[in-house]
Amino acid sequence: MILAGDIGGTKTRLALFDDPAAPPLIERRYASCDHPGLEPLIDRLLAEARKALGGQAAPRVACFGVAGPCEGQRVQVTHLPWTIDAQALARRFAISRVRLLNDFAAAAYGIDALPPQAFATLQRGEPCAGAPRVILGAGTGLGIAYVNRDASGEHPIPGEGGHGGFAPRSDLEIALWHYLHERVGRVTLEHVLSGAGLMRIADFLLQRGGYPEAPALRAGLAEEELPAAITRHALERGAPLALDALDLFIACYGAAAGDHALNVMARGGVYVAGGIAPKILPRLAAGGFVAAFNDKADFGTAARRMPVHVVLDERLPLVGAARAALAPD
Repeated sequence: MILAGDIGGTKTRLALFDDPAAPPLIERRYASCDHPGLEPLIDRLLAEARKALGGQAAPRVACFGVAGPCEGQRVQVTHLPWTIDAQALARRFAISRVRLLNDFAAAAYGIDALPPQAFATLQRGEPCAGAPRVILGAGTGLGIAYVNRDASGEHPIPGEGGHGGFAPRSDLEIALWHYLHERVGRVTLEHVLSGAGLMRIADFLLQRGGYPEAPALRAGLAEEELPAAITRHALERGAPLALDALDLFIACYGAAAGDHALNVMARGGVYVAGGIAPKILPRLAAGGFVAAFNDKADFGTAARRMPVHVVLDERLPLVGAARAALAPD
């Protein structure tokens, strides 16, 4: 039995698998900030599993995809005051092997396990078997991983690319950079490409002025989570401020994805995962993302040859963690 986890700043998803190629035996989702650490959530999952599975809930191996830099057997979760120690978890739950991976490295293991309907294609490109992949995704933060592939399987290269610098391409994006620099100092991709980043973009545009009064949007911003309110008013109501904020977010997202794709010539595919992309798919597919992705001057032709897909299944990191639990280190 395999214990798999997807640990993020907003949510933690845990599941037990008999076979990583099959649906989980039991799966639960928890609000990360409501709990002091990972151990109580594992206790809770295993207790529920024992009831549901007739007492059989003793995982032999475990793997957790964690939003944070993974070095060795101990990880400090980004955007969450949790420290996860693999050896401590192994002792506490009598698990023979516990593996910790960056969450996007874990997700890389899951790409080939998902069915075709789990993806929406933004650009078909000219895929090349065995070529490198890029997987990235905006949510609470921005995760990025590269994937080398050969006959022995996938070999993710984790990193903290979301904390790389934001590279503006237009006068509007340069103005956004100055606006952010005044408030945060060094401007990273994650300052722009995250839930909080979408809010910053909307505030930047609002302060520039020129938008009509929008009482419904203001009420939505007061009542809902701000990124969700901006997205809803953009996609459902066409509110000018919300729509412009979302379009600027998407342009920056596409440009960053294209930059990282060029780093490894990702003819194996660029996979846009994370919590935000599926929610804004109609606007992602409208063309702004791909236009920015391919806006690479002399390397525009190379960019257009790279397939680009949106991952629609938010369980990707969990499925990947289950597969990685059985993979060699």
